[in-house]
Amino acid sequence: MNIYEKRLDAVFEKIEKARTKVSEHQIIKLVAVSKSVTSKEVELLYNAGQRAFGENRVQELAKKSEELENLPLEWHFIGRLQKNKINALLDQNVSLIHSCESFSLAKEIDKRLEAKGKKVNILLQINSAKEDSKSGVMPEVANEEYLKILSECKNINLLGVMSMGAHEDDRKLVQESFEATYKIFESLKSHGASICSMGMSGDYELAISCGSNMVRLGSTIFH
Repeated sequence: MNIYEKRLDAVFEKIEKARTKVSEHQIIKLVAVSKSVTSKEVELLYNAGQRAFGENRVQELAKKSEELENLPLEWHFIGRLQKNKINALLDQNVSLIHSCESFSLAKEIDKRLEAKGKKVNILLQINSAKEDSKSGVMPEVANEEYLKILSECKNINLLGVMSMGAHEDDRKLVQESFEATYKIFESLKSHGASICSMGMSGDYELAISCGSNMVRLGSTIFH
């Protein structure tokens, strides 16, 4: 068993433990955040069984996607998306964009998709921690923004929500930020929301306990 198989096994063991405390039926998807590693390391993790990988820079995603085009990888974009990078991202075969931070950005993406004759899967990012350093819509207007995107952006497949936990050492504050996002996700299920992407290397077990069904892990796996 190589080092990546060991790390994946250890992560899945923790995911399973957290998951079964919440629900026997919940399925948790792992997105391996490969932003700080090479294509070679992505390939090694693929050989260990991982399929979904996340990048936060369009240029880096394009580079790795090209270098590993022979592998059936599922690419996720998890970084802040600048409007001048939208076309370049849409030219990639991206499985899911996690970081649509506003209705105005969604409109811009939709416009470019229309021109390209494409559709793309997207999550609405919610700034449930209400921190200036984080992107996303405020929780108070998240439902309204979500429904506006749903009704006005016909080329976007809106699949759910994403957020980052509060940047705090206080576990209770982190939990509250996750719970706020999950509450919004619950209310949007009747409108087709199926993905609640919460949890990174430092807090993914807590995120799962709060209802996350997709976690984004980098350092836990790669370092």
